[in-house]
Amino acid sequence: MLCACSLFIALLDWPIAYYTLLRALVFTGALLVIFLLKPKPFLWVLIFAAIAIIFNPIVPIYLYRKAHWLPIDIISGVLFLVIPFMKQDVKPFKQTIKPPKAYSRDKIY
Repeated sequence: MLCACSLFIALLDWPIAYYTLLRALVFTGALLVIFLLKPKPFLWVLIFAAIAIIFNPIVPIYLYRKAHWLPIDIISGVLFLVIPFMKQDVKPFKQTIKPPKAYSRDKIY
C-alpha cells in the first residue's frame, strides 16, 4: 500500500529527491512482492520483475519527460493496490484437541 500511495503522489510535481526515494521504495516493494507472493503465478512475477527493472535505483532508466512516467506510475500503483486483495492460499488453522487418555483406574463403578 505504501508503494501504491507513493506512486500516486508522484503524479504531482516534486523535487528530484522524491523520485530518487520513490525508485528505491518501489524497487524494494516489487522485489518483496516477487519473493513473498503465495502462490507465485508466473505472470505476476514477470509483471513485478518488469516494475523492479523500470524503477531500478542502481542502474536507473531515464525517460526525461514526466509525461512518459505518468502512465507507468498509474499502472504500477494500481498493480500494487491489487496485490493485497488477491486470494492467497492460506490453510486454515485446525486445532486438534486430543481427548484425555483413559486409564483403567478411572472407571466409575
